[in-house]
Amino acid sequence: MALKRFCGKQGCKELVTGNERYCEAHQDQIRSYDQQRGTAAERGYDSKWRKAREGYLRKHPLCTYCFQRGYLAAATVVDHIVPHRGDKQLFWDRKNWQPLCKQCHDTKTAKEDGGFGNEC
Repeated sequence: MALKRFCGKQGCKELVTGNERYCEAHQDQIRSYDQQRGTAAERGYDSKWRKAREGYLRKHPLCTYCFQRGYLAAATVVDHIVPHRGDKQLFWDRKNWQPLCKQCHDTKTAKEDGGFGNEC
């Protein structure tokens, strides 16, 4: 007998079993979102981006948020300060980039995109 746990959608009280992360209702929502969002390459994160990201992190090796709080942490992500939402000009505007560690980037993204119970 598989253990049951709550659906991964914030606030959902449905139980799921096995390897499922979301209940039936939320699986459809997640699939729909992923299909609309497109692949990483379709969103601009291709070989050109990887090369630019690498160079930027070499020049800016510390996480901006951690540094502002008095900590030294290696930056591993180039974050778009203002989410580009598909705007290629904003995507490539280096003044809109900042170096962040993965933890700071994940927290910022979750706040912007409706994670942790926030509304989008």
